[in-house]
Amino acid sequence: MKNLHGTYVHRGDGHRRRTRVKHTVLALSFFGALAFLLGNREPVTPDAEAASVVGGGSFRINLSTDRTLTAQLDSARGELDLMRVELDRAKKVIGFSSQYGIDAELAGQIVDVARSEGIDPELAFRLVNLESEFNPHATSPVGALGLTQLMPSTARDYVKGITAARLYEPATNLRIGLRYLRGLLDTYDGDVKLALLVYNRGPAAVAKSRAQGDNPSNGYDRIVTKGYRGRGTVN
Repeated sequence: MKNLHGTYVHRGDGHRRRTRVKHTVLALSFFGALAFLLGNREPVTPDAEAASVVGGGSFRINLSTDRTLTAQLDSARGELDLMRVELDRAKKVIGFSSQYGIDAELAGQIVDVARSEGIDPELAFRLVNLESEFNPHATSPVGALGLTQLMPSTARDYVKGITAARLYEPATNLRIGLRYLRGLLDTYDGDVKLALLVYNRGPAAVAKSRAQGDNPSNGYDRIVTKGYRGRGTVN
């Protein structure tokens, strides 16, 4: 017989075998989950039994049990989705904590606030690293405060009457700073570098440079985005 190894037919057989194995594994997983749920569901009440639909022959469908099983499967899927989200968060927190040498609590705050404000966590970490080196009590010579180095006047546009003491609170500072950055990204149509320059230099200085035909970059945008491939936002 002709050796078919390496030929189109042989490769086709291999593909079909892998497909059959994949389908078999998926089927076993589904029926395993189904058996688990059936084995752990509550007994059917007499009332539920009365709701059974009897077809031809001995085939019976219990509508109450079927609905209960569907609800249990939907609940299981929801729990799996939640577990995936939590696992993704844990990976990010551990990764950023290790990368920047900060504790997991602060890393978790940055990840959570960034996501809630629609900012890519990677960009948030890059900004905080450059602005304050993750020091919640950082204070610049011009009066910028906290992790994201907010000017009190800018912060008061978002929280009326906010005090300097509150801007040293990590969660508060992160929320206002990243909300400000998100607003800039929206204003400048997702131009990450331009939004960062306005964040750093202020809108008036950047607008003046652009009006004069000059490049508004002072290097800040290049430092923050070096090697960055994201688009700045997550939604």
